[in-house]
Amino acid sequence: MTGQPPGFLEATLRAGMAGGRKLLVPYVTGGIGPRWVEVLEAMAAAGADAVEVAIPFSDPVMDGPTIQEASQRALENGATPPAILDALPAADVGVPLVAMTYYNLVYRGGHRRFAHGLRDAGISGAVVPDVPLEELGPWARAAAFEGVETVLLASPVTPDDRLARICERSHGFVYGVSVMGTTGERQRLASSASVLAKRLKACTDLPVLLGFGVSTPAQAVEACAEADGVIVASALMRRLLDGASPDQLGHAVADLRAALDCG
Repeated sequence: MTGQPPGFLEATLRAGMAGGRKLLVPYVTGGIGPRWVEVLEAMAAAGADAVEVAIPFSDPVMDGPTIQEASQRALENGATPPAILDALPAADVGVPLVAMTYYNLVYRGGHRRFAHGLRDAGISGAVVPDVPLEELGPWARAAAFEGVETVLLASPVTPDDRLARICERSHGFVYGVSVMGTTGERQRLASSASVLAKRLKACTDLPVLLGFGVSTPAQAVEACAEADGVIVASALMRRLLDGASPDQLGHAVADLRAALDCG
């Protein structure tokens, strides 16, 4: 995979929406195992509209037990930001990649250097969840200079005025956190998810994707009654931690894709 043109993430997602498609963004922890790039490729081949690639950090404060375990396994396997980024240009995916990581790694690498590394790896967007809106400027400018779209998050308790500012400054899509708390699989979709999606859709014409707790095809369909798409992380990483193969992860993504297409 080579570097993508600026705006590739947003343009790809908007094109999917224009075609009546509900968007699906699965997640993989970079370096979780020796075949993690094959997992990424299988997800793309199974119908993902983009894939979120986590660059693991030792203190993933917004993540629940499954993603924490996935991050820890990757770190124990020797995963580093350079190693993960170096593996991506050879990946055969054809869809936008979105990096997810924490600000410690961005700050340590330097804003411009980190953003440049993402671009060179073929990454189109970035989620850095622990950078508050008021302190976003230095990273956002560096990312924009390198053509990396900074995706911002909004929660069910975000006030209306702040929600509008988040939508205004987000690029690629807006990440709706469907429930207060950390990431993780849940038995049912929180009622706050649809309310948040409606609020976001009233603020922006950017794609609105819901994550945190979207665990099954049925929940994905439910979330997309109001949202433009979903991000699925913990449910997929649990399978990978339990020994699923890249093909099996691809089948799981294909099941999500089929459910969304049947809607």
